[in-house]
Amino acid sequence: QVQLVESGGGLVQAGGSLRLSCAASGSILSINNMGWYRQAPGKQRELVANIASGGSSNYADSVKGRFTISRDNAKKAVYLQMNSLKPEDTAVYYCNAEVKRSIYAQWNYAWGQGTQVTVSS
Repeated sequence: QVQLVESGGGLVQAGGSLRLSCAASGSILSINNMGWYRQAPGKQRELVANIASGGSSNYADSVKGRFTISRDNAKKAVYLQMNSLKPEDTAVYYCNAEVKRSIYAQWNYAWGQGTQVTVSS
């Protein structure tokens, strides 16, 4: 069983900052890509940013220049530093990881339970 546990969400005023953290635990041999997705009410879940095990990253156009994704491979953790937050960033943010549980297992995606980020205007 693989678990992803997020933390760091909350309520912040527009222009403020938050840092999300996500730690993976359980039977894990290796983690490839890790990322953050978000889902606002009435909208589909969308990619915010992802980062490969080697450190290369991708961002949604809407967050480029404001959000920074990073990871600590030793801790099996991924982080999202969110600056200059806007009301339209309000959503539930989900952590995602591409995980291999054993040498014979296939790569599978694991999801966290989500953490609420609310940005007031």
